[in-house]
Amino acid sequence: MTIESAGVPSALLAEYAAIPISFEVRSVVSAQPDGGQSFGLTEHRVSPPYIKDYDTIGDRPRDWADRFDTSLWIMGLARVEGRGVGGATIALGGSGLGMLEGRSDLAVLWDIRVAPAFRGGGIGRALFEAAEAWARARGCVELKVETQNINVPACRFYETLGCQLRLVRTNAYPECPEEAQFLWYKPLRCIGSPG
Repeated sequence: MTIESAGVPSALLAEYAAIPISFEVRSVVSAQPDGGQSFGLTEHRVSPPYIKDYDTIGDRPRDWADRFDTSLWIMGLARVEGRGVGGATIALGGSGLGMLEGRSDLAVLWDIRVAPAFRGGGIGRALFEAAEAWARARGCVELKVETQNINVPACRFYETLGCQLRLVRTNAYPECPEEAQFLWYKPLRCIGSPG
């Protein structure tokens, strides 16, 4: 596998956007404060399961440059045997992007996706680690990730990678009132630093 990086927009964007982001919702998680700065997660089954596809509700990669100042965004495309099978995009700045909290030392993992046939094979981890490296190389000390309580595999993935769930917002999505926004944070240590 190789990861090719570029700015946004890029000639790679059409190939990136063609990678499905949809997933099957079989369960949801609820978050309970654990007494510290984090939350414990409890999983609940959903019946019947359903498919969620964020690309169909307006957050399509091909529209990013029209909606946001993407001049400080970096996109990576993972290839296996020359074929795009995964992608990750981080936002390092740009006007009007509240997710950055007005900080210049914070990067946001804006999007991460892996083609269904390649999920669970380490491509997502490699893309996440590449996003960490891109952010660290640009002076960021923390990576912020947004997901939802209906994306249990993503929640477990971010937990496994050492992200800490610090903020849960119900009613964050008026168009999807059953979903809660989960905001995860991962400290970015300098290469060679302890811990």
